[in-house]
Amino acid sequence: MELRALTYLDVLQPQVAGFIQTVAQGVMPLDGQAALVVEIAPGIAVNALTDVALKRTGVVPGMQIVERAYGLLELHAFDQGEVRQAASAILERLGLAETDRLAPRVLSREIITGVDAHQSAMINRMRHGQMLAAGQSLYTLEVHPAGYAALAANEAE
Repeated sequence: MELRALTYLDVLQPQVAGFIQTVAQGVMPLDGQAALVVEIAPGIAVNALTDVALKRTGVVPGMQIVERAYGLLELHAFDQGEVRQAASAILERLGLAETDRLAPRVLSREIITGVDAHQSAMINRMRHGQMLAAGQSLYTLEVHPAGYAALAANEAE
């Protein structure tokens, strides 16, 4: 198994928590909670990681995405210690250390100023998070592995 990303968010910021709420299939996180985001390959392995974290700690799952190539897991709790313990349980299950994860890389970043109303309408159709109004600026960031995007957004906020 490849540990693609493992990132700890000590305090979820309001807009990041709000975004996760729009895509979470599980228990929705609240701002102020701590969160853990794990990306693994192959995707099916995310089931075993969810299992060990939930059985050993008091965290709850917000997202568990299983794709053929990659799996993504988001866990959260108000107790930061529980979230850190979930990370330890996952690493133990994998037989890996946190340093075995892939290092994050920025693939692209761009600032688009004066967004056209048509473009903002297309972006807003997704309805994930805050709405983009015509004339505003849009910052885009793509990271690899994708599991680090939550960390970047949380830190930016």
